[in-house]
Amino acid sequence: MSDFECMQRVMYFESNRSSPDGMLAVGTVVMNRVKSKDFPNSVCAVVGQKKQFAPGVLSKPMTDSGKPLAAKMAKKVLRGARHSGVGKARFFHTAGYNFPYTNMNYVVLAGGNSFYEKRKALPGRPNRPQSEIILAAKFNKPVRPVREEAPTLPEVRPERPIMVASAQSVVAPRMPVPSQSTLFAPAGGPTMAPGAPAPRAPASIEELIAFN
Repeated sequence: MSDFECMQRVMYFESNRSSPDGMLAVGTVVMNRVKSKDFPNSVCAVVGQKKQFAPGVLSKPMTDSGKPLAAKMAKKVLRGARHSGVGKARFFHTAGYNFPYTNMNYVVLAGGNSFYEKRKALPGRPNRPQSEIILAAKFNKPVRPVREEAPTLPEVRPERPIMVASAQSVVAPRMPVPSQSTLFAPAGGPTMAPGAPAPRAPASIEELIAFN
């Protein structure tokens, strides 16, 4: 079969046959798998993988009015059209089914199928549950982006209290300014008679040198 025939068939058997949006979503998953190193690199090889799509997807006859719509949507996908809600998702299942896995991040509901990515939930990056995309589709609202929060870091406390010196504790105490009589008093202490006048301070550097 050609890529067109395989794409038409997978859309016909895997999506609501009256939903162009659902067919586009299925076709987007097929093309995402073709580009992935984890799957075959052609449309028919991807669609024909065992236990991946509906039984008889490449052999059962297409008998109702969904066939022309599937043909129309297959051409669009092969020409580059993609479902914006599906994004890079490579997996889907019938909407409403639940599985006990923790690595399913649901992105959109389309054509009766729930589309999801496989990724590990991390702290601050939870996986969106299927119930959220079903609720968004019910009220025809866009799916909110998953809120990713930065992990909370543990508070680090010192084992011993840290002593911080204040500015006043490190300033040298202010010393009193000596008087002229103290500066120029003889080294052995005062020897003048009581009532004698204090010695005159030197008037120049020469007098100071001579004084010493």
